[in-house]
Amino acid sequence: MAEERLEAAAAAAGDDDYTQDGTVDLRGNPVLRSKRGGWKACGFVVVYEVFERMAYYGISSNLVLYLTTKLHQGTVSSANNVTNWVGTIWMTPIVGAYIADAHLGRYRTFMIASLIYLIGMSLLTLAVSVPSLKPAKCGAGTADPGCSEEASSLQLGVFFLALYILAVGTGGTKPNISTIGADQFDDHHPRERRHKLSFFNWWMFSIFFGTLFANTVLVYIQDNVGWTVGYALPTLGLAVSIAIFTAGTPFYRHKPTSGSSFAKMAGVIVAAVRKCAVAAPADPRELHELDAEHYAKKKTAPLPHTPHLRALSKAAVKTAGSGSGSATAPSRWSLSTVTQVEETKQILKMLPVLAITFVPAAMMAQVNTLFVKQGTTLDRHVGGGRFEIPPASLQGFVTVSMLVSVVLYDRAFMPFMRRATKNPRGISLLQRMGVGLVIHIVIMGIASVTERHRLAVAREHGITDSKGTTIPLSIFILLPQFVLMGVADAFLEVAKIEFFYDQAPEGMKSLGTSYAMTSLGVGNFLSSLLLSTVSHVTSRHGRPGWILNNLNASRLDHYFAFFAVLNCVNLVFFFLVCRLYVYNAEVSHVVDVGGGGGGEKELKPKEVAMVEASL
Repeated sequence: MAEERLEAAAAAAGDDDYTQDGTVDLRGNPVLRSKRGGWKACGFVVVYEVFERMAYYGISSNLVLYLTTKLHQGTVSSANNVTNWVGTIWMTPIVGAYIADAHLGRYRTFMIASLIYLIGMSLLTLAVSVPSLKPAKCGAGTADPGCSEEASSLQLGVFFLALYILAVGTGGTKPNISTIGADQFDDHHPRERRHKLSFFNWWMFSIFFGTLFANTVLVYIQDNVGWTVGYALPTLGLAVSIAIFTAGTPFYRHKPTSGSSFAKMAGVIVAAVRKCAVAAPADPRELHELDAEHYAKKKTAPLPHTPHLRALSKAAVKTAGSGSGSATAPSRWSLSTVTQVEETKQILKMLPVLAITFVPAAMMAQVNTLFVKQGTTLDRHVGGGRFEIPPASLQGFVTVSMLVSVVLYDRAFMPFMRRATKNPRGISLLQRMGVGLVIHIVIMGIASVTERHRLAVAREHGITDSKGTTIPLSIFILLPQFVLMGVADAFLEVAKIEFFYDQAPEGMKSLGTSYAMTSLGVGNFLSSLLLSTVSHVTSRHGRPGWILNNLNASRLDHYFAFFAVLNCVNLVFFFLVCRLYVYNAEVSHVVDVGGGGGGEKELKPKEVAMVEASL
């Protein structure tokens, strides 16, 4: 219906007056290019993202310290609660993307989710502010000098309810906000196509700025001014940003809903199972496929048949009961086209690569849990002792080192390797991921050695049994593991995002991109599982265990060494997957930006949204 309106309007007013990419207003009417979209709409979107990044990272970066210092949770339980929550944060966007694509559309899904997000932030601010919703003060001169009084079930319930309401909200905002911004530019219009590239530069700036502000200013306020102010500021900022985004509603363009990729894949799998006993024809041209005119109307191309995963090809076998010869369209559950089958194959064959990314994602989870806990035991004073660095602020070095590494990779490493290998990318995406996996092994090796040195200094000064006593060792000894994590992200995380986007079929790019979100979500849950398992196994038979509430008596050096070994095993499996994986035919994602035949690689909207994952 929207397409018919667009064609009629374009015929009456001229093609240049109306957008040509199918965007409409909220009522489904075609939109004038001069009235909606472009920079006048994107300004509202970018402002929202700055404040949203401040809100999310203002909570996640320092959450482990609030759980230990204010809710009096132990090392294992606090770290697991953080990784379980972050894991949920990265899993819910899959549901949000499905709702947006198949039912409500991006704008309506975003607006509902942003209100849920704000409710969660508001309740979280109340939970850290109202005295009855948190344990009483403890420490020297209080009724609880050892801080042994645990939070009540009500206090924990309210706090975690707020966290998971927030997680539900981000499930609807994360996958849609960057795409809403991208929808404001028409790829069929040369000037707007150029402006889209500039938009993503500003989009990335907003993400980095919001993250750095949260990891520096907000965590400092939380540690030195108070948690109430530290949580109230991002909550207020989020409320203002939602109001600003809403004010831009008259200027937005919207893409109509397009259906669910999950339903398409389910149809192929069900049809293949129903015809598992049917013999496939020797000639793949006898399989069911729509005519070229159908794909030409959608400005797409059919995918050719491939021999791998042959069982799925049976979904396209024509049978008497599949409805292929009837006047009505066959049911998706009985007959699929070759293109639908090949799209499903392309998605499924990436699953082994996805599985390989779970372990490094679990390593990344240490940055805002155990790495931060290490920092609390060290000397954090700089400038002659007048300023104390919040331990969570070291996460800012991950963001900065990643940004610098990406620039160096793009401007120096890739051109050099391109000349050496003749590969347009310099090295393949899987090779780039492999470099990141090797760096993860180095990170955990360095973290283990650094922790061994920290424990040695603690023993030397006789403070291994003194929980909370500062070790006379600068917090900056942890800097290499934070900086290298950013370098690893520049290789592994960016390549992972591009790989899942590039190797996914055109009609399922959002599903392919969701693999990267799934990787982070499962990785955080894996971190919780490993921490709990190692803590339990190493504390059996009366042994003290590797992970204790007193880090000076723990053996995190052994735990990090275990992670290094786990990464080595994962790397071996990665090499096996690389040998078996067959790339799709290379598809260029190059946008002509005008002049001289040059080109600039277009950063896809959902790809940009996922760069948040590696901050």
